Amino acid sequence: MQGRKKHTNKLIDETSPYLLQHAHNPVDWYPWGDEAFERARLEDKPVLVSIGYSACHWCHVMEHESFEDEKTAEIMNANFVNIKVDMEERPDVDKIYMNYVQMTTGSGGWPMNVFLTPDKRPFFGGTYFPPENRYNMPSFKRVLTSIADAWATKRDELMFSANEVLGEMRRLSIGEISRDGLSTVQLDHAFEHFVRYFDAKNGGFGGAPKFPPAMSLEFLLRYHKRTGSANALEMVRFTCQKMAHGGIYDQLGGGFHRYAVDAVWLVPHFEKMLYDNAQLALVYLHLFQATKDEFYKRIATEILDYVRREMTHPDGGFYSTQDADSEGVEGKFFVWTPEEITTLLGADDARLFNFYFDVSDEGNFEEKNILNVRYTLSEASEALDVGTDRLVGALERGRSILFEKREKRIKPFRDEKVITAWNGLMLSAFAEAGAILGRADYLETAVRNAEFLVGELTADGRFLRTWKDGRAKLNAYLEDYANVGCGLLDLFQVSGDARYFSEAKSIADRLIESFWDDAGGGFFFTADDHEELIVRSKDYFDNATPSGNSAAADLLLKLSVISGDERYERFAVTVLRVVSQQIKRYPSGFGRALSALEFHLGAKREIALIGDPGEFDAVVWREFDPFRVVVKGDGDSSSGIPLLEGREMINGVPTAYVCEKFVCRRPVTTAEDLAAELLEK
Repeated sequence: MQGRKKHTNKLIDETSPYLLQHAHNPVDWYPWGDEAFERARLEDKPVLVSIGYSACHWCHVMEHESFEDEKTAEIMNANFVNIKVDMEERPDVDKIYMNYVQMTTGSGGWPMNVFLTPDKRPFFGGTYFPPENRYNMPSFKRVLTSIADAWATKRDELMFSANEVLGEMRRLSIGEISRDGLSTVQLDHAFEHFVRYFDAKNGGFGGAPKFPPAMSLEFLLRYHKRTGSANALEMVRFTCQKMAHGGIYDQLGGGFHRYAVDAVWLVPHFEKMLYDNAQLALVYLHLFQATKDEFYKRIATEILDYVRREMTHPDGGFYSTQDADSEGVEGKFFVWTPEEITTLLGADDARLFNFYFDVSDEGNFEEKNILNVRYTLSEASEALDVGTDRLVGALERGRSILFEKREKRIKPFRDEKVITAWNGLMLSAFAEAGAILGRADYLETAVRNAEFLVGELTADGRFLRTWKDGRAKLNAYLEDYANVGCGLLDLFQVSGDARYFSEAKSIADRLIESFWDDAGGGFFFTADDHEELIVRSKDYFDNATPSGNSAAADLLLKLSVISGDERYERFAVTVLRVVSQQIKRYPSGFGRALSALEFHLGAKREIALIGDPGEFDAVVWREFDPFRVVVKGDGDSSSGIPLLEGREMINGVPTAYVCEKFVCRRPVTTAEDLAAELLEK
């Protein structure tokens, strides 16, 4: 029987796996809330807010080095009120104090440790601090004692600094609406930026470290579709090939790791994030549509199968992350030695497998091997002097055998909380995959997820941020509403179920009512009845996930086309005008906004399918067409969807209408005629 833990703090009642990981630290941790700040006021102590997330490697390191250390905890408990925050649960808190750390230090990241006054104003912050002086960094104990001394002896200086920076932080949320109109010139400028920074040798943009640029790639695909630019398509194709062949992609189990620490996509930071895989699945699906290359279809399918296999709750929600570490070692679950592979596959197959997947005695990662692909099948066949069929057979057998063996290893920790915003992203991926690939099982996964989100993550007509073990909590943020709205609208276009259209429309109305800034334009990150923080911030930057403003603009533009309500378009256009000048300065930070701008300026088409769509579906989703919206109906004009009004079956058979701005061409009743209609400009 396991003995009682020596320490238990106030995190023990939380649902976040990250917070629960710290529940038995000797630090007297509090969750974010009034209780902690009231104690700080009563005891006249500064507050230490430490922010991280469960899949963060250096968060685990700092916990082990400092937060599990009795002497460090003694200093913390004596001098501070200590708060632990899961940045995935509380991105509102994280964004405010990350802005502070970036403004005052020039960089940011996690773990993040920020010192506040009892009224939540920051006066000192940083990221990882080592337990002893090293890396040209002070030890964490030294930081703690210095801050405690300054609080006691130099309080006025700290307060002055806090007030000065707070003014700057509040100015960050003031957007400037561009007086210039929106035009394709902005899109051309962004394209030229991506051309300039494209890595023609390795794919992607810039050097190490390299993050999968899903939103930038989606913009380039749309730019290619609108302009016919072969270069835009080639940048996407080459990057997607390099990433899928690299160690950043799990060659056995599918799915992408967070990022590569190098410029060649070989050595990843091994955690897997739901949001990365959602966005990349869509990029590979769209690239398959654009090129008809089965390779990209395979990668998209492997991503989605990985998510269904390992990242899906039985009730339909998608889990958040998988850790980088297993058994306390980063990447241990994923790496191999030649001897292990030879034992499993036999000498003949192992020789072929190891050559193709770059497995060597010296290794490519800490004397072991990350599987990656360096040669084409034809190049490998020639070098190995074997037929392609023989090589393919060995690779397929090898992948299957190694995967089954790997399943018996101790797996990385999985954060099983369900985050609304990230589920919205994956909902879009499964919905579109169901249509593009003709996979009823993927569509069913999307439907179950939508029902889960609407059923389990709403209360009193509002969405909540997170769910775990049957408990949903925390007010949803802009990105939660916007991403779920986009996912539901995508599911409506694929399934034809008008409930999802109604829900997406309700979400859009809620965004405008509760998040819109009437004075300055754009959407706030939090609703108007949210907990009062020191700043009511706005988020415009498309970072690892789309900003809530970009996703909201995307949702509103599509809703405007489907509903015929130009009010939605006006709000979306204002958002795009607010970010217009920032896009000009830094296009790669606004990939989702650029995609929304492409949709706004592109030649949009409305496709109405009346009756059982049958073969129409395959025709509609065969080609990559980001400027298309699809509605389905049974000929009943009472649906409340303008695109379906007056649309009837011809002679009692399923009928398709292709329209632009509600002006339709002649209706067609065969898949061949619909294909011909869609080819016309």
